[in-house]
Amino acid sequence: MNHFELFDLPAAFNIDAAVLQQRYRKLQQTMHPDRFAHGTDREKLLAVQRTAQLNDAYQTLRSPLTRAEYLLAMRGVELAHEQTTVKDPEFLMAQMEWRERIATVKDWSMLESAYKDLQEEMRDLQVALEQFLAAGADQDAALTVRKLKFMHKLHQELERIEDRLD
Repeated sequence: MNHFELFDLPAAFNIDAAVLQQRYRKLQQTMHPDRFAHGTDREKLLAVQRTAQLNDAYQTLRSPLTRAEYLLAMRGVELAHEQTTVKDPEFLMAQMEWRERIATVKDWSMLESAYKDLQEEMRDLQVALEQFLAAGADQDAALTVRKLKFMHKLHQELERIEDRLD
């Protein structure tokens, strides 16, 4: 059973987050290991395993990026992030520019501006990802996932700068 089937959702990029959360809570109540405290050792073990699977599935589907990765994996597309580089020269240049920009962030206004611009770029990539997945353009979707992963790392770097500025 795949993650979408577990929550009785269509295997699609666009899902209703509220429905996902509602079904997660309901399944969590029925599968929780405490409900099997008086069961056999096998029942207890199965409850723990099912709960782990449920939590993993929820965490995967809850995030658009990991949901896209999961959809691509279901379609047989191996992302291999560490072994595959993005060969888009324009994106590689943008990465260098982002690195330089982040290195120069010294105050709140620069940080706020970087966050705003990064969010905008991430939104654009997510829209493109949604379109590629809907069209079955799996290789383009995989490339976009790789780009979004980079953007998420930049976001984490901005968060570390924010912590230093506090």
